[in-house]
Amino acid sequence: MKKYLILLLLTLPLFSDQSLGIQEKLGTMVPLDLTFIDEDGQSVTLKKLMDGKPTLLTLNYYKCAGICSPQLNKLADTLSLVKLAENTDYKVITVGFSETEKPSLAVTKKKNIFHAMRRDYVQDTWHFVIGENNSSGKLAEYVGFKYKAMKMKNGDVGYIHPAMTVLLSPKGKITGYLEGVNQLPADITMAINEAKLGHTRKAIRHNDAPYCFTETPLMDRVINKMTRIMGILSILAFMAFYFFYLRKRNKKED
Repeated sequence: MKKYLILLLLTLPLFSDQSLGIQEKLGTMVPLDLTFIDEDGQSVTLKKLMDGKPTLLTLNYYKCAGICSPQLNKLADTLSLVKLAENTDYKVITVGFSETEKPSLAVTKKKNIFHAMRRDYVQDTWHFVIGENNSSGKLAEYVGFKYKAMKMKNGDVGYIHPAMTVLLSPKGKITGYLEGVNQLPADITMAINEAKLGHTRKAIRHNDAPYCFTETPLMDRVINKMTRIMGILSILAFMAFYFFYLRKRNKKED
């Protein structure tokens, strides 16, 4: 009987969604010839944006009503405390992964984020760009950023996605991940210095690494689906247990 229950438990991972979250790809080289549209509406390569510096990379969408704004605001606040020289020691790139957003949204987001900085900050350090010819989708795949589009009640397209910051070496190698929203200045400083040297380090898991669910009804559907699956599995487990219980009792009576 025990082996049948173990078999049922082993089937549970088959129902988890592997298409969302963060799949670390440490050591992967990101193509620096990917092109994006910058805040001025110009096509620019990732290589030019990085300018030969270790780079903090975030993937967001500018209309996100969930974790994107808190993530970027917190990053701005933390970078204000980092003692490294911005635009000399490192670069920051925020890529809008939504294919429907325009450069004007990137411009507005940049203004809002820089307004949250605690001190004067070299503006050319941090670029806010959007994809060109699906470059944002390709970049997301290279760095292991898994997201899913969904249609909201108002007809707009939203996304389920994680919060993360990727560290790239000056040559474009993925050296590390900072997951979640809250990062310490010391963590960012260490990550930048390691990226500069090309050293890789696995991410430290944070309990505050949330997902953005654009609409509550989607989460309700996910929960309802999993509840139904668990209910079916529970019934099957009970039936299997009852069947083998009756079989065992009948053998004893014989």
